Amino acid sequence: MTTLPAHSSAPAAARAPGGGRAGGLRHELRAIHGLMYRDLLRLTGQRAQAALMMLQPVLYLLVLGGGLAALIPTASLGVGYQTYLFPGMLMMTVQAPATMVGIRLILDRQSGYLRELLMAPVRRSTLLLGICAGGTLVAAVQGTVLLGLAGVVGLPYDPVLLVLLLAGMILISFALTSLALVLAVTLGRAETFHTLLGVGMTPLLFLSGGFFPLQALPSWAHTLAAANPLAYGVDLLRRCIALRAPDRAAVGGLDWAGWQPPLLLEAALLLACGAGALLWAGHRFKGLE
Repeated sequence: MTTLPAHSSAPAAARAPGGGRAGGLRHELRAIHGLMYRDLLRLTGQRAQAALMMLQPVLYLLVLGGGLAALIPTASLGVGYQTYLFPGMLMMTVQAPATMVGIRLILDRQSGYLRELLMAPVRRSTLLLGICAGGTLVAAVQGTVLLGLAGVVGLPYDPVLLVLLLAGMILISFALTSLALVLAVTLGRAETFHTLLGVGMTPLLFLSGGFFPLQALPSWAHTLAAANPLAYGVDLLRRCIALRAPDRAAVGGLDWAGWQPPLLLEAALLLACGAGALLWAGHRFKGLE
């Protein structure tokens, strides 16, 4: 009788999540890369859907912005209305693909694909991080396309400004994707997700300051705006424009009882919101089957 060597159990350890060689950082990073690559393949394979998701903010920017530019005086906003509208449209562009991540997770769960994915020899937190990173990347890519219209609304094609806006969009995409994942692991049906998103997203958009100054809202709405992550995203993008193009800086913005939070604090709050939501989603994700 042949006795198996003691080290023959190594492959089993490698197949266990977090055990042996499979638990190494390199193995986990490869899993994240694979999930991000999958989302990029989906983006390139569904170009019509991606174009349709970008159609709404482009129409808002060119048609609505162009029409209202003649009615809204520049003095009331500090800039032309299309320039004022641009940060809000950047945020809207990344919001759609970021929230789609939550819907896809629910559909993957219903179809059984998620169960197969959970059998991969990596940690569940790694899988969730890869899903979040893929959604963030796709949202930022689509937002980058809209950056090409910066000159149309009167903004300079300043490389530093474009990099700042891109960094802001990545941060916003991360926060929105994490929040979408929280909903996805909490809700069990895509229909419920769609309904909740449709009911909640409209007031969040109008309370973001993307369409009109927050100072024009009643005082009770200022408190709601101060708790709205979209408002911090829009204000962050406007602050980036003000850094590189002061003559294109819009008036108003978020304020806490008359005090305007600095740019770095807004960025830190968005990062904390995204990280906290991702941690909570990760806690719920561990119990999924």
